[in-house]
This record gives sequence, structure tokens and C-alpha cells, in this order.
Amino acid sequence: MIVSRAWAGKRYAVLGLARSGSATVRALLASGASVVAWDADEARRDAILPGTGRWQPEADGGVDASGVARGHPSTSLAGSPPRAGEDLRLAPLDDLTGFDAVVVSPGVPLNTHPLAAQAKAAEVPVIGDIELFAQARSELPPHKVVGITGTNGKSTTTALIHHLCQTAGIPSLMGGNIGLPILAQEPLAAGGVYVLELSSYQIDLTRSLDCEVAVLLNVTPDHLDRYDGFEAYAASKARLFAMQSPEHEAVIGIGDAASAQIARGLSARGEHLTKIAPGACMDQRSWPSLQGPHNAQNALAAIAVAKALGIAEADIDRGLASFAGLPHRMELVATVNGVAYVDDSKATNPESTAPALGAFGRVHWIVGGRPKGDDLDACAPYFDRVAAAYTIGEAGPRFAEVLKGRVPVVEQAGTLDAAVRHAAAAAQPGDTVLLSPACASFDQFSDYEARGRAFRAAVGDLA
Repeated sequence: MIVSRAWAGKRYAVLGLARSGSATVRALLASGASVVAWDADEARRDAILPGTGRWQPEADGGVDASGVARGHPSTSLAGSPPRAGEDLRLAPLDDLTGFDAVVVSPGVPLNTHPLAAQAKAAEVPVIGDIELFAQARSELPPHKVVGITGTNGKSTTTALIHHLCQTAGIPSLMGGNIGLPILAQEPLAAGGVYVLELSSYQIDLTRSLDCEVAVLLNVTPDHLDRYDGFEAYAASKARLFAMQSPEHEAVIGIGDAASAQIARGLSARGEHLTKIAPGACMDQRSWPSLQGPHNAQNALAAIAVAKALGIAEADIDRGLASFAGLPHRMELVATVNGVAYVDDSKATNPESTAPALGAFGRVHWIVGGRPKGDDLDACAPYFDRVAAAYTIGEAGPRFAEVLKGRVPVVEQAGTLDAAVRHAAAAAQPGDTVLLSPACASFDQFSDYEARGRAFRAAVGDLA
């Protein structure tokens, strides 16, 4: 794990004990800090400190961690759990006096959670695990950090950059919003590259991450329940560059107005700013997992990063050709009776679903979940590709209304299993059954990965 002498002897409060929170507790304790931690989920409390799942607070009341995003069990992390008495106490965070910082899960909605006001009143900074990583960098072997953000495409681009580094023989690892929590991973050897996918929530909780290369792919409306309008959301993304030293590299896609404006604000960087224009003509035939115009833009951003890292053209070409893609992102899971079944569960908003629809000729589209808006306007240019739509989850009734009369067949399937069965019955050889929900998963699943696994299982039942 990553540890730091900078945390020794300090007191931290940790809210949220899923993957990143659990890793944070372990790293802080290993560094000699004392920790008070809490999560509303009894199973997570018990996982971090076995035998305490039914622990009762010493005093009534306190702040509960309601609203912590669902995640993977902390028991998936390496290492034995801490023991009581090793400077770890489980308690609701109802008094923040005397703490050096509060470390929160990115899933905690600070715009509504009472902890934010508590911390402000106590003059205690609220940070995340990425900020702790930034604080630990000076003690790590010499390295570089690439930070990737954007509304859509950041997971694919992060994984691709990591793959290009590996292809070139450069030690690298992925962290942040993808893979294992950064603090849970072993430090890289000298010359390594940390490739971090960063959500706006993680950037909000970070103060000092100076990336050698920072990437913004795009900014489209998303997560507006957490921000005071779209401009505030875009400003969150722009902070990735504000934390950078001006001589470090910035790579920005300028296909949307907000990103283009951010790029204009960095024009003084001159040769240290690379702008990725939309619509670039590229030969993607040798890149089997990077098809479609959206992946052309992802590839261009990754190429710019690779060049900034000094990766040779030959290694870039080999890496683009050998990249296998990501699970749940345009992933072909099976072909049954001539029908392709594609898992795009990671498409959690209409803007990320649109290019998936555009990548296929005749689509049976499974769409819905917990909506982030009440329209599918971003997908409209590709409605002519849709043979039938099967709506699921909370958004099902509304999306059925939106699509009625705009695609040939609309069915309110309700559940993912039913949608797969009905799509399979209607699809013809050469068609594609596409799970690209344009919605979050939390109405019916723990996360988009669980939704994707359920899709794969339902397809497996067809055989």
C-alpha cells in the first residue's frame, strides 16, 4: 500500500468504508495516524473491524453516512483487517473538533450531507483519497501522474493509456475511479506512471494533485443533482488544470463548448496545450476495440499523452492494435443464432449511449435505470438504427413515452431479464441486442458492473 510520514501522528475522520474508504483507513493506520471511521452500512463496518457490525454509538444521534454510494465490499482488499485499539475507532462523526482532515467517499453528496457544514464550522478540510495520494507523492520513487477526466470516455482512455505504457515497457498502474483504490496499490518503481481516472467528485475532494499530464475529454450535462448548475460542474472538471504547474502538459477535447472554453483559458500554455478537435479522420481498422468516432477521440487523447510521456510511435501503434477494451463498455459478450449481444452497461447517460447506438446497423436497445434526466435527445441522431427499444427500471415508463413513435417498437420490459428474453425473440441474424442504459444502475443493481454481469447471465440463459 501507499503510506506517508506526512500522516503520522495526525487524526483523521473517514466517512464511507467501501473500497476507497477501507483502503484509506489501512493506509492512514499504517502511516501512524489515528482514525475515527463510519459508514451507515453495518456490513462495511464489520468488514473493516470484524465483530463490531452491531456496535452502538456511545451517544445518541450523530451524523449518519446516508447517501454513501454503493461499491464493492471492502473485504476484497488485500491485508488483514485492523484490530481494535490500533488507533481505529468506529463512531458516527458527530464532532469534528481536533481532526486534521475528514476523508470522504466520492459518493457522499456534500451538497446535501450535514458533514460539509460540520467540517466548515470546525475549520477541518474535507478531502478524498486522491488528495492523500498527492500528499504522499514526495516520498514515492520518481514517477509521473496522468489524470484523466471528462463526462464520457475516461475509463476507456485511462485503460488505453495504461496499456500503451505497458506495451512500451513503462511500469504503470491504474487507479482513482477505475481498478483498485490508489492507496491500496504498491508504489511503482522509479520511472513509473500512475494513470488516474478522476471523476468530478474526486477532483472536488483534491487540492494539490499536480499531474504531469492532465486530460479533459469532454463536458456534457451529468451529475447536476450534485452541482449548482452545469457551469459549476464544468468548473469542477477545470480544477484539474488549476492544480497543475503551468509547464506540465494539458490535453483537452474541444468538441463541446464547455471544454473549448476551458482550453481557451489555458491558451497561454502554448506548446504545453494539446487540443483534440472532433471529427478527425482516422484509420481505425487495425484497432478492433476502438471502433466508432467516440473512440477515435479517445485514441487521439491517449496518443497525445503517450507522446508527452516519450513513448515511441511503434509502441503506440502496437498498443492501439492490441488494446482489448474494457468490460461493460461496448463489450461483445456472445453471439447467439447470429445475433450479437453487446454489454455497454457503463453508458450511464444519453451522451455516452449515443455513439454505441451509432456503431451498429440494426439495434434492439435495452435502455433505462435510474435516470439522470428525462430525455434521450443526445441519442436521437441514431434512432434510425433502433429496430426496437425495451425500457427497464425507474426510467422505463418515461423513456417509453419519449421513444413512442420515434422508433418502430417500444416495450416496457421492466426488468433486464425480461428485456433480454423479448429482444432475443424478436432479433434476426445480423442484428445487435445492445444494453446501453443511458441511466445509473442503482434502482435495480449495486453498480453498473453488477448490471453488466446480470446481462451476461441473461444472455447465457438463452443458449
